[in-house]
Amino acid sequence: MSLASAGNGFSILRHRNFACYLSARVLGTVAVQMQSVAIGWQVYQITGSLFDLGLIGLAQFAPFLVLILPAGHVADRHNRRNIIAWCLTAQLACALALLAFTLSGLSIVWPVFAVLVLFGSARAFMMPATQAVLVNMVPTQHFSRALALSSSSSHVAIILGPTLGGLLYYFGPKVVYLISSALLVLSVLLMRATTPAPQVVNRAPASWHTLLEGLRFVWSKPIVLGAISLDLFAVLFGGATALLPALAHDVLHTGPSGLGLLRTAPGAGAALCSIALAFFPITRRVGAWMFGGVAVFGLGTLVLGSTSYFPLALAALFLMGAGDMVSVYIRHLLVQFETPDEIRGRVSAVNAVFIGASNELGEFESGLTAGWFGLVRAVLFGGAATLAVTGVWAVLFPVLSRMDRFPHHEKEAAAGRPPERALKG
Repeated sequence: MSLASAGNGFSILRHRNFACYLSARVLGTVAVQMQSVAIGWQVYQITGSLFDLGLIGLAQFAPFLVLILPAGHVADRHNRRNIIAWCLTAQLACALALLAFTLSGLSIVWPVFAVLVLFGSARAFMMPATQAVLVNMVPTQHFSRALALSSSSSHVAIILGPTLGGLLYYFGPKVVYLISSALLVLSVLLMRATTPAPQVVNRAPASWHTLLEGLRFVWSKPIVLGAISLDLFAVLFGGATALLPALAHDVLHTGPSGLGLLRTAPGAGAALCSIALAFFPITRRVGAWMFGGVAVFGLGTLVLGSTSYFPLALAALFLMGAGDMVSVYIRHLLVQFETPDEIRGRVSAVNAVFIGASNELGEFESGLTAGWFGLVRAVLFGGAATLAVTGVWAVLFPVLSRMDRFPHHEKEAAAGRPPERALKG
């Protein structure tokens, strides 16, 4: 990699709006990831229940599922920057509520689940706005690099957050929630410091027709449908991260700091992968790269479920993060470049439903199967199911598995414009 390419990779930080937005996202993500470690460990200490670990995901996903389609419509009708700022404020309220719960000394966990319902509601409105606003903040020709840098920065935050959360948990969960609250205050202020990004605003009144327009668009694009549904079902069955508090305590025999490292490992793999993608974007054999990334995620899950050796578990989680990053990168580029700006919020909402279902509902599925089959068998089942889904989707969506270039790169090539540098594979 040359110095020139590095300069090109980070030149987009000259855009003030993007720099403030990126800083707000990083701080907010660090705060949320710190909280996730504290919540999982705190709930497992109070109840000792694998099923309750699964309920953490369900409490976030249920309101998310109900609100996400209206949230996509809101992202198309109102300024996306303001939506993100208000959602960060709601997350701050959740952090303060968790702090109050911890200081109260209660030994019941339903208040935690109630807070997570509020968090899931805020996340429902934040996700489509966040996914849709980035393309408005930088010139189109810089979008793929902005996306990769945004992803890498987010994953750096995912590295720092669990590590800090695990270390600070030694001083008690109240310290974790206090510091996460402070970080969220800074995140809100930085987001408010941005100026409204230009966007095509859809003023059509809300109706079932407008709410479902994003779903109709996705259904009409087999490439987009195949990409986001692959992620849905692969990660749905591979949601072993929900069981990390139990794996850390019962199988790997480590404490909160070890849990923090385990939660960090996928982010580290994703961050390093996204940094590579920032400078060497994938433009050839796109379908093969995507299916390969999901397969690596599934193999990593199998290794995680097969070992009681802590370093090997870390390595497996690292590979899971790297594989997932390749899939996320390709899916996001497909969705954003193939979607008209006036419906981008609603299409992003549909994408968010698939992401939320794969993550939070996957956590619930993992907790449920762990309660039925046992901890280790549940993780192994998830890895095997992920690999099976990868194979089935390669057959169901041959247009995706055989795709060489992104459709927008094909259009650029037809117009005589050279596509971005490819990641050789």
